[in-house]
Amino acid sequence: MLTVEAGLSTAEVAERVAAGRVNDVPVRSGRSVTEIIRANLFTRINAIMGVLFVLILAVAPIQDALFGGVIIANTLIGVVQELRAKRTLDRLAIVGAARPMVRRDGRSAEVAATDVVLDDLIELGPGDQVVVDGVVTEAAQLEVDESLLTGEADPVLKEPGDQVLSGSFVVAGTGAFTATRVGRAAYAARLAEEASRFTLVNSQLRSGLDTILRFVTWLIVPAGIALITSQWLVNRDDLPEAIRRMVAGLVPMVPEGLVLLTSMAFAVGVIRLGQRRCLVQELPAIEGLARVDVVCLDKTGTLTDAAMRVAEVRCLDPEAPVAEVLGMLGAADERPNSSLKAIIEAHPAPAGWTVRERMPFSSARKWSGATLTDPTGASTTWRLGAPDVLLPAGHPVLAEVDEYGVRGLRVLLLVQQRDEVSGVPMALVVLAQRLRAEAPDTLRYFAEQGVTVKVISGDNARSVGAVARSLGLPGADHPVDARHLPTDPAALADVAEANTVFGRVGPQQKRELVTALQARGHTVAMTGDGVNDVLALKDADIGVAMGSGSPASRAVAQIVLLDDSFAALPAVVAEGRRVIGNIERVANLFLTKTVYSVLLAILVVVSQVPYPFLPRHLTLVSSLTIGIPAFFLALAPGAERARSGFVGRVVRFAVPAGAVAAVATITSYLHARQVYGGNLAAETSVATLTLFLVGLWAVAVIARPYTWWRVLLLLGLGAAFATVLAVPYLQEFFQLELVGGGAPGVGLGIAAVAGLLLELVWRLLGRRARRLDRVGPAETRQIRFEGSGQAGPAEARRTRFEEVDRVRPEEDQVGALSSVRPDHNEPVT
Repeated sequence: MLTVEAGLSTAEVAERVAAGRVNDVPVRSGRSVTEIIRANLFTRINAIMGVLFVLILAVAPIQDALFGGVIIANTLIGVVQELRAKRTLDRLAIVGAARPMVRRDGRSAEVAATDVVLDDLIELGPGDQVVVDGVVTEAAQLEVDESLLTGEADPVLKEPGDQVLSGSFVVAGTGAFTATRVGRAAYAARLAEEASRFTLVNSQLRSGLDTILRFVTWLIVPAGIALITSQWLVNRDDLPEAIRRMVAGLVPMVPEGLVLLTSMAFAVGVIRLGQRRCLVQELPAIEGLARVDVVCLDKTGTLTDAAMRVAEVRCLDPEAPVAEVLGMLGAADERPNSSLKAIIEAHPAPAGWTVRERMPFSSARKWSGATLTDPTGASTTWRLGAPDVLLPAGHPVLAEVDEYGVRGLRVLLLVQQRDEVSGVPMALVVLAQRLRAEAPDTLRYFAEQGVTVKVISGDNARSVGAVARSLGLPGADHPVDARHLPTDPAALADVAEANTVFGRVGPQQKRELVTALQARGHTVAMTGDGVNDVLALKDADIGVAMGSGSPASRAVAQIVLLDDSFAALPAVVAEGRRVIGNIERVANLFLTKTVYSVLLAILVVVSQVPYPFLPRHLTLVSSLTIGIPAFFLALAPGAERARSGFVGRVVRFAVPAGAVAAVATITSYLHARQVYGGNLAAETSVATLTLFLVGLWAVAVIARPYTWWRVLLLLGLGAAFATVLAVPYLQEFFQLELVGGGAPGVGLGIAAVAGLLLELVWRLLGRRARRLDRVGPAETRQIRFEGSGQAGPAEARRTRFEEVDRVRPEEDQVGALSSVRPDHNEPVT
């Protein structure tokens, strides 16, 4: 592209910066420190706990107001973790952000997108993202994809004077445009601000938690009215005592730490992935990738290194100036792709040749071309691209191409064009790629986790199949040429499920394959690095882009691997599974406490007895059986596969577990009342002992499988409660003292029976989970869909359930992957 304009001068740029006409797009996290503090302090949970805290301070000693520390802890921990996550996101965003090429003072230089000013002259090339709105001033076969804005899949040819909008990207050609709207005035600025904001919304996990919290909020009001009325009557018009007992009944109903621990687990996930150079552009992506059951991979840049080298040039016409033409075709492209870079390295541009016209490479066309003038003045048109696109089916040269393809080599065909339709093949350019060293281990990990891998590439199907086969990927022996894919959505879904490797896939076909898999109930992740991957990345449930990929691919992906390390994907999956599995464990504990608190309140109202606890008692029990273990469990390692139906599973455990705890507690309390005859402190101590033991048993059930630190945690919790009962000062502080051996012994027996019932509940739930695991993927999704009453994004798109024999059994996949260990220092052959 010839330089037509010099762009702004340094003085003009400074003038616009001083005037505020800069592309001041919002930072990734969006919220200021003040907004973060406000958002973490003024929550529904803190509001409820704050009101109860004020009430208890008015009528009771400070020991009964210990639960007020939860407000401070929730706020401080939430603020600290979000600030840490904000710093991590902002730091990584600087590395992963698009850096447009701006022409100033006649020279081109990369600048940050936020440094673009009004009237800047911005250069464009294949894969570049349009970061601000503007008007085209220079164009050389410039094609822009505006599908992310308009939904129109076909690229638009841009000429000088045409408008370009932020959010679009270049698919072919080069050009330049003048910025006419920057910052918040640009077309896509508000969308980008919302998409980039640090957020915890739009996830099945958060939706489930919101459902639980809304239910609890509405439940507290009638429970509070019934409790205070009951306690006022029972305590003979002693309003302060009635308020103490009422607050004691309401505080444990509030799952005060659940939102905090969820937010903290997500924030810690962002920080951990940031340490692995993974930029999480949308926080729910951590959860989403953990739910993925199909991963679609591009070959180049994912399974193989993006860099290539020319392994061989096979001349088909000895008289053709092949080396000179290849050198000129490389020199003619201002933004060469990896294939042309390899050709440029092997064949420098010759002297005396000139370029008259050129046609840049396009993923849709799969070829580039130019009209060249040799030193004698003769002009000839040449094309370089996919042999099976440039030649008709059955051409003799294609048989030779296939021989290279089955060895995993990439082949380009050089054609001398006679007219618009026909051309004469002049040479085969054979390119070698190296397998990524981490690819076999990563594919093995996915196989072990039951995640199906599909390779979707624009390269020759035989070549893609050879690479996949060398990595031991099941189904690689039968690659599919995407040019013969059916157009009917149902038929396409059949082919997509039944096959593993797809070659000659166009950008729109990648998107259609992803959509077809989603229609069958799969949660699909798509990885890619090129402009031809953008549409599929956008429509996949989770888009994963390489850090060195095109700015457009990074812009639409939820996760960016800044170091281009495919090996980071298992870490992202594991982090998501850790978050989801641990939050489910924690939710089981908190909701069990809510259930037994509500049922205990109902039983107390019906029995017309004083509420068995003061707030200090339940603060102690909740801390040792909910708060402390939940903190450790929420951040613990874990690899359970994510499943839909979060709310349903939590309710199925929490309701019977909470009922067992409530019945056991009220039973031991009523028995103690008969034994002690009005000694409320002794009666409360027995009830507290029973509730603690049942709660500790619930923790022991949920904490499985045991590790050394989990066993130590359980022993520590038990020792802490024993210390409270043994130390006189703590006995007095918490008003706990076990009197005699009869009633406490009965309390122990009741707790033991309750523990056995909890074991029974856990075993029944485990049996149901194993039954779901034994059935096929489609039936499993059907059962979970019907059982949970909720539909996730992929389930909502499902049209029908159908078993398809997609891959070999998991153990066969692992065996196949384990048996193939190619030498990663050599090209695939």
